[in-house]
Amino acid sequence: MSSSSSPAAANASQSVVERAQDFVSENKKAILLAAAAAVAIGGVAAYHYSTRSGGPSGDLEKGGEKKKKSGSKSGKKKTGKSVKDADGPLLEERKPREQPAAELAEEVSAEQVALMSNEERSKLAASLKAKGNSAYSSRQFSTAAEHYSRAIEVSPKPEAVFYSNRAACYVNMSPPNYEKVIDDCTEALKLDINYIKALNRRATALESLERYKEALRDFTAAAILDKFQNEQAANAVDRVLKKYATKEAASIIVTREPRLPSHTFVTAYFSAFRPRPHPPMPENPTTGDETLLLGLQALDATDYIHAMSLIGEALNQGISTDAGRAEALNLRATFKFLVGDTMSAKEDLEQSIEILPSYTQSLVKIASVYMEQGDAEKAFECFEKAIAQNADDPDIYYHRGQVLFIMNDFDEAANNYTKSMELDDDFVFSHIQLAVAQYKANQLANSMTTFRETLRKFPNRSEPQNYYGELLLDQQRFPDAVEKFDRAIELEKEKTPPNVLPIVNKGLALYQWKQDMGAAERCCHEALRIDPDCDAAVATLAQLAMQQGKLSESITYFDRSAELARSEPELTQALTFKFATDAQVEFQANYPELAAQLQQMARGMV
Repeated sequence: MSSSSSPAAANASQSVVERAQDFVSENKKAILLAAAAAVAIGGVAAYHYSTRSGGPSGDLEKGGEKKKKSGSKSGKKKTGKSVKDADGPLLEERKPREQPAAELAEEVSAEQVALMSNEERSKLAASLKAKGNSAYSSRQFSTAAEHYSRAIEVSPKPEAVFYSNRAACYVNMSPPNYEKVIDDCTEALKLDINYIKALNRRATALESLERYKEALRDFTAAAILDKFQNEQAANAVDRVLKKYATKEAASIIVTREPRLPSHTFVTAYFSAFRPRPHPPMPENPTTGDETLLLGLQALDATDYIHAMSLIGEALNQGISTDAGRAEALNLRATFKFLVGDTMSAKEDLEQSIEILPSYTQSLVKIASVYMEQGDAEKAFECFEKAIAQNADDPDIYYHRGQVLFIMNDFDEAANNYTKSMELDDDFVFSHIQLAVAQYKANQLANSMTTFRETLRKFPNRSEPQNYYGELLLDQQRFPDAVEKFDRAIELEKEKTPPNVLPIVNKGLALYQWKQDMGAAERCCHEALRIDPDCDAAVATLAQLAMQQGKLSESITYFDRSAELARSEPELTQALTFKFATDAQVEFQANYPELAAQLQQMARGMV
């Protein structure tokens, strides 16, 4: 389930998860330097071209001389429309005749080359490279490749540029020969590991073959070696990361076993609905009726695994009353939704409504499914149908407020929270969300007033303390925020198990306030001791490890985040961070001598 699109997950109880993720996502400077100098991962700085790097393919090398491009301020009339191919300079669209193979034969035989001095062979190789460059500029890519091949053969010590330029020819042939591009760029990099253009060319070929892990490795190295002066390299890293993570996430989602999110998350989801009495048991209950009751009792005890199992069993055994079957279908759908099976959840909810049209909670949950699918219009239709059935159900307005909150319509969200409170003033989350909506709408005074009133009305509830602390933290009122989190933690100790989000919040506050990494980590580990699946704690620990340059540790936490991801978009995000970190690890292994330089660059970018 996506916390960004589900009305129930928009509940304030999920904000710490989003803040932990947002902290990482918003710190988009120095994605490739995070490990080297304790900066957060997630993006890249602005780049500009250097004379040698080129784009992912770039122009041919001319031995250190910057190539002049035809058609640039010469004043000469062009004979055709100029174009820039995927790899080369500005060229004419008309294609010159390819030279016959006989014309490619060099006057110097292999025997004669063997008798030449190294200086003579170097001059011959340079001449052949020049012919290759000329043929390339005329779009005679096969001819150019032959010249570069001959240059490699005769040179006493082949240059990396020979291989890289021949790779450029293979890129532009029809069809491109990406395998040969990779082979030639690999040879070029053996001769010059810092050869940015060869890295970019090989990365482009690898990307075309959907070998995204290797492509990311090369684009990452090229961007760092170019000292963040190439915007195309930045875009390439982001592009390949997206492709790689999206592809892997889609594959994982298909094969992995469904699992419930953390106890903290599931509790937050169920808490977003007002409690209702159990359906009445019939005078002569069936086995299914009795199993349903056991499932409802397990749900009351927050034993979610057994509740999910028992409710499914009850439906299979047969439930004798319409109210009982509608309730069981609603709850089975809820568990399906929580494990990410939205389509099957929707089917159960529709059956629940068909059995009991007045069951407005099922309509509200169908709205959640539509929001998960990005269909806000259908979600609002569900709310209207629910109001037509029971205009006095306060949950309808609360969850419609959540949808409006997700859509950033904070004023209208506040109106719906207020309507929910008018119908039932004892639901704490309506008060909290009203205060948050006011805060988001820049009504700071109103928000703080609402929160203080909520604290007075619910003195024994931890949630107002926790979320008021979040607003104080957002204002950098650190001592006051920590005080609220501590109070929330004390109140949660009365529960079994407690909600661990205030503990994670306290850790984030101590880090932002005092840069106390140790305290932040201790808080997160304490949260995980209580709730091992707490995604907020895992996301925060991954962030803290990145900021300390502990790459292996951060990768472990990103792996765990991927395991805990409730939906494909969340899984894609976790994998994006993991793969970017993997690429940094590989860069450090390949370029250990650059660690000090990376630290200096990163400090200048933070």
